[in-house]
Amino acid sequence: MQIAEALRAEIGMASGTSTLPSEAELMARYGVARSTVGRALKILAGEGLIRSQQGARRTVTATDRTPSVYDQIAGVIARDGLEPGDAFPSESALCSQTSASRGTVRRILAQLEGAGILEVRQGTGRFVRTVPKLESTPPNL
Repeated sequence: MQIAEALRAEIGMASGTSTLPSEAELMARYGVARSTVGRALKILAGEGLIRSQQGARRTVTATDRTPSVYDQIAGVIARDGLEPGDAFPSESALCSQTSASRGTVRRILAQLEGAGILEVRQGTGRFVRTVPKLESTPPNL
């Protein structure tokens, strides 16, 4: 998840369509195995931030068109004026709002929980723990 977040931050700073480094370059940069890099790239692809084509490097999708699923979900707090202690929408409601799969929504919710923005209360749902600063990329862990 940390590699995905670092790449997401790089993508946020890039303008227009650009290519990502190869898997081998990412392995060397972060000192991790190919499977770890693959999982990070799969997360970004699931969020619609990157796309891959056989025989070509992965490219960053244009961010002008639609906010990423992460931005849509993280933006719920600001859009709905949620404060610490307020209930956060359910997974199914977020899936409907973003047209994303439940797996993608769960990954993003896990990132928000890990960043301390949301908390889970067993049997009652997710609640806002802190209101994040407005930014287009997830906070670093």
